[in-house]
Amino acid sequence: MKFAVCVSQVPDTTTKVKIGSDGKTIDPAGVTYIINPYDEFAVEAALQLKEKNGGETIVISVGSDKNKEAIKKAYAMGIEKGILIKTEAEMDSYTVARNLADVLKDINADVVFFGKQSIDYDDSQVGNLTAEMLGIPSISVVVSLNLEGSKLICEREIEGGKEVVESVLPAAICAQRGLNNPRYPNLKGIMAAKSKPIEERQPTYTENKTEVLTMTLPKPKAKGKIVGTDASAVPELVKLLREEAKVI
Repeated sequence: MKFAVCVSQVPDTTTKVKIGSDGKTIDPAGVTYIINPYDEFAVEAALQLKEKNGGETIVISVGSDKNKEAIKKAYAMGIEKGILIKTEAEMDSYTVARNLADVLKDINADVVFFGKQSIDYDDSQVGNLTAEMLGIPSISVVVSLNLEGSKLICEREIEGGKEVVESVLPAAICAQRGLNNPRYPNLKGIMAAKSKPIEERQPTYTENKTEVLTMTLPKPKAKGKIVGTDASAVPELVKLLREEAKVI
């Protein structure tokens, strides 16, 4: 069997984001990039299925040379092969999905894994778009999965509960936090990842469907105000909420 994982490289969650001079992208100066945290759950899921069922694992990423670090992290965890669709261009979700789908058609994977979303743009579209382009079913926000022969049984989060979904292969899975506990790469894996080759491919599609017009930081929070420390402050608090904050 073949298990493919699509990963992205994103700014570390501790990064203090600054807007670039073009007003449309973040300033990369001083930014530390990491593998998208949700993609780590996807990598671990692929590795676990491979260990139980045998087969081959492949990681794919779309982006510049910095994305090789995400692929190397997947290598260090145990993934066997990596493909970088190399581009310096800013691609929207549709274009990323289109390029992933074109590579995945060649790979013919039985299960394709994604993180449920990336923590930079947070649009949760790439996994489902790619599955649609491949003509295979997709299951999102998956927190549990079992492979039984040619059938996947998944548990996914829904509002107020969980839902059990059954799918034939091939299929796409979008991993949610809680699906597993991603393993820490050991020293042997880290050293092997440094010398393992990464196959580079050129994008097959570059026409974005959307354009970022402007990017702005959130407005700073207003300073708080303490109007009292006991019940006598309630009338003043209600007055301020009504007349100043205008929330009641």
